[in-house]
Amino acid sequence: MTLQVRNLTVHHGAIRAISDVSFTVARGELTAIIGSNGAGKSTLLRTLSGLKSATSGTATWNEHNLLKGAAEIHVRNGVAHVSEGMSVIPELTVEENLDLGAIWRHNKSEAKSTKAEVFALFPRLEERRNQSTSTLSGGERQMLAIGRALMSKPELLLLDEPSLGLAPLLVKQIFEAISSIAQRFGLSVLLVEQNAMSALKIANTGVVLNLGEVVMTGDAQSLISDPAVRAAYLGY
Repeated sequence: MTLQVRNLTVHHGAIRAISDVSFTVARGELTAIIGSNGAGKSTLLRTLSGLKSATSGTATWNEHNLLKGAAEIHVRNGVAHVSEGMSVIPELTVEENLDLGAIWRHNKSEAKSTKAEVFALFPRLEERRNQSTSTLSGGERQMLAIGRALMSKPELLLLDEPSLGLAPLLVKQIFEAISSIAQRFGLSVLLVEQNAMSALKIANTGVVLNLGEVVMTGDAQSLISDPAVRAAYLGY
C-alpha cells in the first residue's frame, strides 16, 4: 500500500496554498513534511483527509481516491487524521474518547485489543482511563488524540503538528511514541511538523515545502546533513 500524491494544487480562495505537489509514502514508512509557517503543510493534510477540496491533481491510498468523498469514507478506508490542536472531546472520559475512535469497527474484540495496544503505547492514558479529558495536561491530550486515531485501525496516519505547544520533555515523549507507531501498528505515517529536526530524526524520508511548493525531498538523514536545509529549517 502506498500514498501517491501527484501534481496536487489547492486554493484558499484566490490564494494558491499548495502548488503542483508530488511525493510518495511507502507502506510502513514515516515521512516528515517540514517547512515554515504558511508553507501549506496543514492544508496538505486537510486535503488528504477529506476536509478540504483540491483544485487539481491526484492523491490515492491503496487505489482509494482521497480527493473524493467525505472524511468518514477515508477513515473506513484506513486513513486517520490527527489535526492540529489536540482534537479530543473534553466532556468525555479518556476511555470514551478512545471508544469513539472505534465507532466504525464491527469486531469489538479486535477493538478491545487495539485499546490494550494504545494503553501499552501510552501508559499514562490507562492510568487516567476513567478521568474526564478536560482534566488532562496538553501532552496527555495529544497522546489521547493519537490513541483515538489508532483505535480506527488505520493503515495511514496523518499527524499535524503533534508537538505544538508542548514542553520539551513532552515533545521528546511524543516523538518517541510516533517513532514506534509504524513498527508496532504496521502502518504508514505522514508527519507535518514545525519542529523540523525532531521530525527528521525519526523519519525515513523528508519533504520540504516552501510557499506551497516542494523544494526538496530525500532520505531524512541526508536532509539533516544538507547545508541549505540546516540553515533554513534546522537553525544551524
